[in-house]
Parts: sequence; C-alpha cells; structure tokens
Amino acid sequence: MSFQHDASILRELAQRYLEICHQPVQQERRELWRRHNSLQPTRPLVLVMFGDSWDEMPESRQLQCEDPMLRWQEMLLRRALVQDRLGDDTIFEPWIEEWATYIFPPNGRWGVEITTTPPDQHGGAFHQEPVLKELGDIERLVAPRHAIDEAKTAERLGRLRDAVGDAIEVKEIRSPYFRSFRGDISNDLGYLRGIDQLMLDMIDNPEWLHRLLAFMRDAILAAHETAEAAGDWRLTGGVNQSMPYAQELPDPGAHDRPVTRRELWGYMAAQEMTLVSPAMHEEFMFQYQRPILEKFGLVSYGCCEDLTRKIGMLRQLPNLRRIAVTPFADVQKCAEQIGTDYVISWRPNPALMVCCGWDETRIRRVLREGLAACRGLHLDITLKDVQTVEHEPHRLRDWVRLVREECAAL
Repeated sequence: MSFQHDASILRELAQRYLEICHQPVQQERRELWRRHNSLQPTRPLVLVMFGDSWDEMPESRQLQCEDPMLRWQEMLLRRALVQDRLGDDTIFEPWIEEWATYIFPPNGRWGVEITTTPPDQHGGAFHQEPVLKELGDIERLVAPRHAIDEAKTAERLGRLRDAVGDAIEVKEIRSPYFRSFRGDISNDLGYLRGIDQLMLDMIDNPEWLHRLLAFMRDAILAAHETAEAAGDWRLTGGVNQSMPYAQELPDPGAHDRPVTRRELWGYMAAQEMTLVSPAMHEEFMFQYQRPILEKFGLVSYGCCEDLTRKIGMLRQLPNLRRIAVTPFADVQKCAEQIGTDYVISWRPNPALMVCCGWDETRIRRVLREGLAACRGLHLDITLKDVQTVEHEPHRLRDWVRLVREECAAL
C-alpha cells in the first residue's frame, strides 16, 4: 500500500464526513447546547459515547490505511460516520485534529516510568504497579513542563495535510498535555502511588501526601501558564465531556488564534476519591484541583465517581457549570441538591441499558425514574463506558429512540 492509497481513503471519508457537518441540524444542535450549558430551558439532550463497543461494529474491520497516523484518522472518521447514524445530539465539526508532539522529562511525564501489564483477554483490566513505593521515592519526581517538539509536530501535521489535501481542514492541537484526566491530579496520583496505598496515606502519611499533591498542582498550573504565554491554548482546547458550547464562551471553531483559559471549558474528575468522605476528598484532592480549574471560563466535574454527598463541596467552585451524576449516584438526591444551579449530566448504567441484554421494559423504567427525578432541571443524558453491545450495534440507535420517546412523554 502507498501513501497515495491512504490519502485517497481519507479524502473519500472526509467528503462523506463533511456532508454530515454541513447538515442544518448541526447548527440547531449548536444552539441547543449553547442554551443548555448556559442554564436556559431546553429539552433533555442526548449523547452516546460507544467506547469499546466500536470493536463489535462492522466499520471497525474496514480500516484500510497502512500508515499508523493516517489509520488513526481513518478510524476517527469512520467512528464519526457511525455516530451520525445513532441520531443523538452530537455536533460534528468541519475539521479533523492532530495533536502536537510533546517533550517530557526522561523516563516519562513525571520523570518516572509508569508501566502497565496488559490484560490476558480482550476487554479485560490491565494491571499497574505503583511507582512511588517508598516515601523517599518522591525525590525521583521531575516537574513536567509545556514543551512541544516543533520539528516532529510539523512533520506529522504536514504529512496529514498532504494526505487530506483540500478535502478537509486540519487543526493543530497545541493545548498542554496536562488537561482533562491527564491534568486532574487524581488520575496520575493513582498511577504514581496506587489507589490502595493512597487510601492509607491519607491516614498514615498526610503531610507527605499533601507535599505530593502540591507538587503536582504547581507543575500542572505552570504547564498551563506556559502554554498560555506561548499562545498554545486555542478554542479547540476546551473539555467538558459533552459538547463545548455555551453562550458565555466563544464557539470552538470561531477562530484559531491564541486564547486564554477564561475562554475555555475546564474539566476534572476524581474517580480515585470515590470511596473517601467529602471532607477527605476536599482535603486530599479538591483543594488542589480548584486553583487549576478556577482559571477556566466554565468547568465540568466528574466522570464515573459517585458525587452524591459531594455536591456541597463542588459548589465552592465559582465557575462550575456541569456535574456528573453517574450510575453509582443517587439521582434523586443529586437532583435535589443541584436544582437549576448547574447542568446535570446523567449517565445511566450502561449494563442496564445496552451491555447485558436488551430489555426495553427495564430501559424505560430506569429512564422514567431518572427523568422524573430531574424534571424541570437542566438535564442531558449520556450513555457512556459501553464495553459491549453483545454484537448488536443497533442497540445504540434503539436506545436513543427510547430516550427520545420517554423525554417526549414527560
């Protein structure tokens, strides 16, 4: 296979993708998300993040590009074509993206090698051995910085642009590596110390843990500030685990000029803090996340962790706008605490929705209970962490249909 072969595949897919991007419904969805994320009344919005179930879709076996980078872009385009057929409220933007190549300290992003053992079966869990085994290992850490390998970045970007030609715009993503999960402190803390040991450190080694958290906070803040000074934050750099539109912020495609973090969504979670009390979550995580998050225009918080008892803690964040209500949360209690002050991002359990059999009665019951709890509030519903659809991809579109029907029946 040749470069030209790969290029022809990408250009054909890009043309099909752009047809979706230019449908009138995309602009309708943009306006819906702007209003919704700005706490104005809309219908409940619906998203599907089909995750690992991609492997069960015919399109996953149609990849043809040989070049690894171009094959990745081919996969993203084919996934987008599948997403469009689901009928949810995903917005399709008329461009593709290529990330910059970052420069890290020797041995990895924190100066130490983080390794994982892959699962012995498809879809299984990997094993990760903590890096900081002894308290003295903290001295091995190196503060990362925002640094881009310009030569490698230009080479990759040029190759992708040569491949797609004028079929579609390519946007360069230069936002700092440490954003979203890679910049929420909590995720990398779990890799560095191990979650079991982290639980013990809160009691046995609190001063040491505070020192580690402060080190990570300051390093991430410095990387963000360096990126901003360099003009590397752009409107495509915001993250909110939904569609990054709001009336208070410029649209992600409004321009490609440098921006400040005040013009972007910030996002963090703390899944590693799921089992700790609100007080300990605040002491050993949230107080270190806040200085980073407060620099952004609007903030979305939470992924899969149960935040039912932590809504009061989150209210301390002045620019908070979206809160995740996960399969493990009490939807009724969350809704009562959140009210109309924030957007509720409700994530019903995918096992009850599409992963473990298809039971329309069960699905409708769960949806009705959640919708009743959130009646009159700013609600969007996300199906995420879909590990399998048991080789029945049509379940995803059928699920969207059921959600639409139940919302209309409110």
